[in-house]
Amino acid sequence: MVNHSSNRKLLEDSDPVVAFDGRQSAIAAEIQRGVCRALRALGHSVVTELSLANGRRADVVGLSPGGDIWIVEIKSCLLDFQTDCKWTEYRPHCDRLYFAVAPDFPCHVIPEEAGLILADRYGAHLVREPMEERLGAARRKAMMLCFARAAALRLQLHLDPGCGFEI
Repeated sequence: MVNHSSNRKLLEDSDPVVAFDGRQSAIAAEIQRGVCRALRALGHSVVTELSLANGRRADVVGLSPGGDIWIVEIKSCLLDFQTDCKWTEYRPHCDRLYFAVAPDFPCHVIPEEAGLILADRYGAHLVREPMEERLGAARRKAMMLCFARAAALRLQLHLDPGCGFEI
């Protein structure tokens, strides 16, 4: 008999297809929910907590109907923004980079080159568009494969929770 709980823990610790790893605050989860709803309303497909080739993990990645890749970095409070300087490492993996924050966040600290989204648990509003930097063909293909594999594997795990845990 296979011990699925210990195998699940191993997968959660090391596999980029697991969407939620428990490190997220309640406020960040609410912002994420609102952002995902807003992106879906724009026609985007959405994957959360997507591991990138550089080892970083994007909070939300949206794939537009036209193939544009957006990364949304969620900041739950000013201290979260001030202590996390890795956001520039997401830039090479998307066409557009946004910050999503709660409506009471001091938005003047968000860099001008990044887009700005105000969000709560019910939805989000795009306040400012970012500077757009189009991905090269090879990086776009790699990101789309990463996105597609994560989405497909997460769907399979949802449909069959024991799938993929056998050693």
